[in-house]
Amino acid sequence: MLIQHRRAAWFAGAAAAALCFGSAQAADEEAVRTAEDEPTTASELVVPGQIHYRNRTEDTAPALTYDLDYFQRFEPLTAGDALKRVPSVAFLSDVLESDGARLRGLDPSYTQVLINGEKVPGSGVDRSFFVDRIPAELIERIEVVRSGSANRSGDAMAGTLNIVLRDAYALDGGFIRAGGLYFNDGRVRETIGGVYSTEVGPGRLLIGANLQGRRNPKEKKSLRYSEPPASDANFSNREDQTDLRNGTDYSANLNYTVPLADGELELGAFYIKTDRTQDENSWEYDAPTGGTMETVNHQIVEIDQENISLSARYEREMLGGKTTLKLGYANFTESDVDTEEETDFTRNPDRFTGDLTLTDLDDTETSAKLAHKRPVGAAELEVGLQYQKKERDTRIVTDRNRFNLPATNPAYGPFVDVDGGVNSIEETRLDPYVMLSGDAGPVRWEAGLRYETTDVTIVDETAAAADRSNSKDYGVLLPSAHLRWALTPEDRITASVARTIRRPGFNEISPALLLTELGDNDYIGNPDLEPETAWGIDVGYERRLGRTGVAGVNFFYRDVKDLIEIANTGDEGDEGPGTFVLTSRNAGDGSVWGVELDLSTPLTAFGLNDTGVFLNYSWLDSDVTDEFGSRRFNDQADYVLNVGFIQDLPKYGAAFGATYRKQGDAYGRIVGEEVTTSYGGDLEMFAEKRFGKSVTVRFTASNLLNATKDEAFNKFNTIEDQIDRSFDEYELETEEAGPVYQLIARVAF
Repeated sequence: MLIQHRRAAWFAGAAAAALCFGSAQAADEEAVRTAEDEPTTASELVVPGQIHYRNRTEDTAPALTYDLDYFQRFEPLTAGDALKRVPSVAFLSDVLESDGARLRGLDPSYTQVLINGEKVPGSGVDRSFFVDRIPAELIERIEVVRSGSANRSGDAMAGTLNIVLRDAYALDGGFIRAGGLYFNDGRVRETIGGVYSTEVGPGRLLIGANLQGRRNPKEKKSLRYSEPPASDANFSNREDQTDLRNGTDYSANLNYTVPLADGELELGAFYIKTDRTQDENSWEYDAPTGGTMETVNHQIVEIDQENISLSARYEREMLGGKTTLKLGYANFTESDVDTEEETDFTRNPDRFTGDLTLTDLDDTETSAKLAHKRPVGAAELEVGLQYQKKERDTRIVTDRNRFNLPATNPAYGPFVDVDGGVNSIEETRLDPYVMLSGDAGPVRWEAGLRYETTDVTIVDETAAAADRSNSKDYGVLLPSAHLRWALTPEDRITASVARTIRRPGFNEISPALLLTELGDNDYIGNPDLEPETAWGIDVGYERRLGRTGVAGVNFFYRDVKDLIEIANTGDEGDEGPGTFVLTSRNAGDGSVWGVELDLSTPLTAFGLNDTGVFLNYSWLDSDVTDEFGSRRFNDQADYVLNVGFIQDLPKYGAAFGATYRKQGDAYGRIVGEEVTTSYGGDLEMFAEKRFGKSVTVRFTASNLLNATKDEAFNKFNTIEDQIDRSFDEYELETEEAGPVYQLIARVAF
């Protein structure tokens, strides 16, 4: 089957090559850059002359675009902080953190995160990428692409978030940004960075660098009961916890664009390093307040992560059209040292337990794309071929010390492999596509076909000898079609239909047996899993408000097939009767739907030209059936709300504003555990003063309402216990972090 997939892919590639390099005469070549592409001066970026609103794109596929200027006055630290303000993006992170973006509330594995249109590797076994690792200062704009197109990777069931970094034509001149952040525990962390762009030889060069101190001091409290409801009669114990995330992020960005052989060559690179420590201390007591201490636990995780990405793009007018060749290389490495030590005072004598776990991860992706666009009658034809290869090596080892006090703690070692933690994965994709687009008066349309092939091999050294190496290949056809109809110069509607894909996570296909992974039940991956696929529709209406405002509403629906869910193999688990070996299977279907509203406009109609308001609200829902009955997709928020305003004071060279964000409750259910997560509202404010044409000083304050994250856990040992509601434990956990104050100055030169 794989040979057939590759033949089809190479056939499409040969067709693209024929269009690019055939014997037809090349048309008159035009300059790649035009006057409209002149870079913005640094002073225009540093000292904003007006309030910036959501862009109104001319893409046929439904998409929302936000320049960094839309977010910058609230001084987001990361791409995750910026994405909190766009429609339908939810997070299930700790308070004051925005890592795994959940577009339309779905798990991060359903959201495709791209940087400059290309995939990048991350630490997640579900193929997700944590957006809090991209500093906001590197960003030029963020694109929210709601539906799939043939010329983009199809693994975007919830949609695509494309983070576009600044290129050499985004800026002329430079600026320096410096300041500090004051946290609830009285500590100050630094932030400093700069960007500079200028002509170098026949082209333009942009360089940028950023150092960002990160800190997040939190407090947690857990109350545990034998079963609900929470009452003195059912009380088990209390845990008080401090949780400090502290570290430094380093980043750099380089872009060089130069005319070459009647075309344009663009070279890009970015580097991100995260050096972070997670320090948690907890104390368990036998009473809801006060009481006798039962255990003391200290866990410290030292995290060292690095991302490097290199890219080259060459674009040339030829053969009556435009040919583009892209090459990419991206590497992610992670090295963690996790030490957890606990003293149990409920035993006699006191018992000490220590665990040291070492994690090393290396994930590399290489990619290439060849595409050609040319007119065909009144339409435009685009054909292309994309190649991607992922190589991922993981090694996780651990050692445990356990002894009675007052004995001393011996040195850790020798280490043993963690089940499922020593593996290598190789995945190769070859994806041809063809796309036709055109317009007829007020109607613009696009239709395409994409055929994605996947060949994946996983070797897990901790699996049974006969099952260590497994391979699977498959191919999926992904049609798509989009329509944009301009009813009037101000009003337009969009309609899209597309088929998308979600490949299984690497943990779901690993053949290693994990003991007591889900309650008292064991888990083993399934190398024969098929990918999930979904047919989706998006229907939207958008209206221009005045010169810069825009309002829109969008309805979406996804019909998911071959949904991957936990299933019972029927084999008895390691804990004996009543426990089982569980696995993942393509167990059924699911559906996701919702309505998305967004508004971004000045209040010109009320004579308030210098007042801008922003609002987006997404109502989200879904349905899936597991072995316990019907539920929503795991951890999908009920809704996401953002509302805010900016008031510019041109006479005083100043501005101020505020935003409020709230997302609804999320419920998740797997074998052994059910959890409901609730977040408090997040209020942020800023005040800005501009000095001349080159200096801006901005003060921002976030989490002014001391927002909490509240979780209710229902825990069970066996499947039968979960069905019968025979609880192992009922836990209520609250996490809280205080306000963060930030003072930032920018100087243009």
